[in-house]
Amino acid sequence: MAEQQRQFYHYTSKDCGLCPRLAAFRRDNAEKFPDKFNAPVPSFGAENPSLLIVGLAPGLKGANFSGRPFTGDYAGDTLYAALLKFGFAEGVYQKHKEDGLVLRDCRITNAVRCVPPQNKPETAEIKTCGSFLEKEIAEMPRLKLVLALGGIAHNSFLRILGHKVSAYKFAHGALHDLPGGLKLLDSYHCSRYNVNTGRLTEEMFDTVFLRVKEVLAQENL
Repeated sequence: MAEQQRQFYHYTSKDCGLCPRLAAFRRDNAEKFPDKFNAPVPSFGAENPSLLIVGLAPGLKGANFSGRPFTGDYAGDTLYAALLKFGFAEGVYQKHKEDGLVLRDCRITNAVRCVPPQNKPETAEIKTCGSFLEKEIAEMPRLKLVLALGGIAHNSFLRILGHKVSAYKFAHGALHDLPGGLKLLDSYHCSRYNVNTGRLTEEMFDTVFLRVKEVLAQENL
């Protein structure tokens, strides 16, 4: 399997039971949708990227069904289109993990890897699952920039790394310098609701990725 197409479980397993509520929800979904993934969704992308994109949790009929972050739902349509447009992906996005799409110098993950009821993970679940993301980040020595999709993902990521949320206020397009040299860039989530209501337009999302390119170019000088 090519480096850029790898999926990363990083210490999680398909039958992870660390969060009882999420494990029970997975089992219920496995009974309802036995042909779907219904397991902790691994990260997807480059082995040692400069850019990490962090969402909150898998969507029930998106990543939870497909087994790949942001794959199979509206948010994925928007995100992968942007990645292809700005050179962070190659291939054709076809809404399933066997489409051959390749990420370039980029990895996608979620703060919580299991789909939560009502799309709302609890604080304890974010903390528990966050330990896997923390270890994953430690294994990416080239990582320069994290793009947080949505305020909850922003806050969750900061808590995972032990930073005070109050010190880094979420705002669309805001760039934060974190201790240790890592940078955090914020964007409204590319959900159907945000796009349909105009909270996030294609132009706004393009501007975020232009900023991503700018920051990475400066960091690599």
